[in-house]
Amino acid sequence: MPSTTKLTRALVDVAMGRTPADTVILNGKWVSVQSGEVIAGTDIAIKYGHIAYVGDSARHTIGRKTKVINAKGRYLVPGLLDGHMHVESGMVTVTEFVRAVAVRGTTGMFIDPHEIANVFGLKGVKLMVDEAQKQPIHVWVQMPSCVPSAPGMETPGAYIGPKEVAKAMKWKGIIGLGEMMNFPGVFMGDKNMLDEMSITHAAGKTIGGHYASPDLGRPFHGYVAGGAEDDHEGTRVEDAVARVRQGMKAMLRYGSAWFDVASQVKAITKLGLDPRHFILVTDDSHAETLTKDGHMDRVLRHAIEQGLDPMTAIQMMTINTAEHFGVSKEMGMIAPGRWADVVLVKDLKKFKADMVIAKGQVVAESGKWKGSLPKFSYPSWVTNSVHLKRKLKSGDFKLQVKGNRSKVKANVIGVIENQAPTRHLTFNIKPVNDEIQVDMKRDIAKIALVERHKGTGGVTMGLVSGFGFTSKCAVASTVAHDSHHMIVVGTDEESMAVAGNSLARSGGGQVVVKDGKVIGKVELKIAGLMSTQKADVVAKKAGSILKGFEACGCKLNNPNMQLSLLALVVIPELRISDKGLVDVTQFKFISVLED
Repeated sequence: MPSTTKLTRALVDVAMGRTPADTVILNGKWVSVQSGEVIAGTDIAIKYGHIAYVGDSARHTIGRKTKVINAKGRYLVPGLLDGHMHVESGMVTVTEFVRAVAVRGTTGMFIDPHEIANVFGLKGVKLMVDEAQKQPIHVWVQMPSCVPSAPGMETPGAYIGPKEVAKAMKWKGIIGLGEMMNFPGVFMGDKNMLDEMSITHAAGKTIGGHYASPDLGRPFHGYVAGGAEDDHEGTRVEDAVARVRQGMKAMLRYGSAWFDVASQVKAITKLGLDPRHFILVTDDSHAETLTKDGHMDRVLRHAIEQGLDPMTAIQMMTINTAEHFGVSKEMGMIAPGRWADVVLVKDLKKFKADMVIAKGQVVAESGKWKGSLPKFSYPSWVTNSVHLKRKLKSGDFKLQVKGNRSKVKANVIGVIENQAPTRHLTFNIKPVNDEIQVDMKRDIAKIALVERHKGTGGVTMGLVSGFGFTSKCAVASTVAHDSHHMIVVGTDEESMAVAGNSLARSGGGQVVVKDGKVIGKVELKIAGLMSTQKADVVAKKAGSILKGFEACGCKLNNPNMQLSLLALVVIPELRISDKGLVDVTQFKFISVLED
């Protein structure tokens, strides 16, 4: 890439016809998100990967060696941007995630690698930054802010604080601070949290938000005052309205299991709020979702189905996102000086990328990847992250009752389909031989969190409802936000032990066991979170997990995503950690079985 001075001169010379363009796109319909217009008969001239000219004729920029692409009246859409996401949720590396989504029209991602940060800390984040820098599309990294997400409530594999944040802010490719999940820490004035936000603000970078509470009173105002500039945790229309009114960007997410667009988009379609303060994101996308249904193109189609005008929906994942992160001089619109990130499509409402151009190069055509992807090797320490003190036994998953009691009141985690929050449920249970048994008739299963970072041998037990298991089975995962210990849910202790030991042998991942036999498995050797294989291969293996859930009687949409959040102690109402059962509404530990 030439220097800024050389690039500027080259773009001017191409626009004036003094030197030829590298590539010219002819006869397209320009989706001008900056003006809100669709302009037919538009040409684009590209030089050094950047746009030099956009207008009714770029033929004066065509030279003998210029590559000419005839759009044939197709729409010319700015490359789609995902403003908040976690690569690790796709179970693939940064490179393989890019392979999966660029063919769909995604040319920019703002990733928060706080999953690998919880396992390996700053050195894990640096690996993601280094890999991101090599990609043929734009991959910006937000420095994880909360490792652990809730100090005192969980034990991650590493620690990140103000010193680490200050160091990372100097790295090339760091765009800001990742979602500030410790929202009570912010409004209660925790020094580390406020210092991290102040460091980011001083660096002139964006502070990501995460206010996962329905309370829009004083705590919410205290959180906003801390400096968070966006938030993706809203689930109600009033959440979106409150955030925008306070100067934040409301991020409406539509991932594999979080369906929060339909409820919140009414702030635009019904209440008439300015859509330029809203951003569409995915947050967490499963590998199978990426390969079967899509990425930001899937979000776009869904948003239009909810009543958004196509232009508005596209703005909410292009120019809005770029402006929010301060990179609109580089991307987010089709205009001179910006990177040439252009998606050619026939129909905006049924959005399907015919051709994807990123940084001036054709990277995909007709859904097929073109060109090469960078090679990135992971060191051996990254693939050795599951440390159990010993082999698990069925006895590790027993839930004992103290004293000779005929009935106990149990606090149970209640799963909510397609949402990140859980419910705090209570059940009266009759112990059998001083033990709590599962109750499939009432949909009560066991949940265990197995410590896997330090090999302490710790197993924390609890109860969960909502999976609807109807047979002897167990599901285990080392994808367990945010500390990513091993989490096991099941109706049979022996199956739970088989599942946990299977993951330990494979170095992490997800596994389903029914009647003592493994019926679904995906190996995730990189930090216990990501596979070394391609997205389509991972999707098939991850699909075996979903089929395994079904075989066990579960009818939830993407239940493995629900499973992965049961240890996330910063989202209400009830969660489990290596230290016990957490009431997130009060941020305190409670007993599984009440006295």
